[in-house]
Amino acid sequence: MRKIVYVLLLVLSPFIILMNASCSKKEVKQVSQESKISQEAFALADIIKKAFLKNDTVILRNNSTEDGFKDITANKRLFDSVDINFTPRWVEIESDKIYVNIAWKSRWIISGRASEERGMAVFVMEGRPLKVSKILRANPFIFSEQ
Repeated sequence: MRKIVYVLLLVLSPFIILMNASCSKKEVKQVSQESKISQEAFALADIIKKAFLKNDTVILRNNSTEDGFKDITANKRLFDSVDINFTPRWVEIESDKIYVNIAWKSRWIISGRASEERGMAVFVMEGRPLKVSKILRANPFIFSEQ
């Protein structure tokens, strides 16, 4: 009987050790400051997009500088509806400015006529909390007349 117990302990002990090791607490890595800034920047771009679609100038003003607000609202042409989709690509952090590269697609309906566009925009953000200060390259909020 003792032999059976010893054999069982000998056979089961590696499994017990492995299970114990797998259930032990693991070190949780802290999120880097750059990662936090990137997440905040992507979230701000989404807030700006949603506010633009709702024509919510209060949210747009609160989340952008005066120049940024002008870039976002530069489309004076009235439209029936618009749908814009963002795909964030990457973030560049340079001292006090954040450059958020976003691929976008849009579908505008103006006077009953639909038009689709796409492009790559760079949202320049700065300050604490972050605010959009400029939109470079292909501005997703401007309908280009073809």
